[in-house]
Amino acid sequence: MNISLPDALKSFVDEQVSQRGYGSSSEYVRELIRRDQDRLHLRNLLLAGASSAPTAPVNEIYFEGLRERVRGPARVTGKTRRQP
Repeated sequence: MNISLPDALKSFVDEQVSQRGYGSSSEYVRELIRRDQDRLHLRNLLLAGASSAPTAPVNEIYFEGLRERVRGPARVTGKTRRQP
């Protein structure tokens, strides 16, 4: 695939490649495409969440249950996790 850019954009890409440690302009463009894919994926997840049915409010009981689930496997193996 070949992409034609006006001189101002080509200069910008060349500057980004130089300053940010990319090996080539192709690497820089690939990174931009991957970021855009990630952004679109996140957007779709947010839209799906926004359009989903409401659930019960999240409160301290919910978070405590979540903590217990996370800690659960460590207790089974006999290991303990350090708390920050």
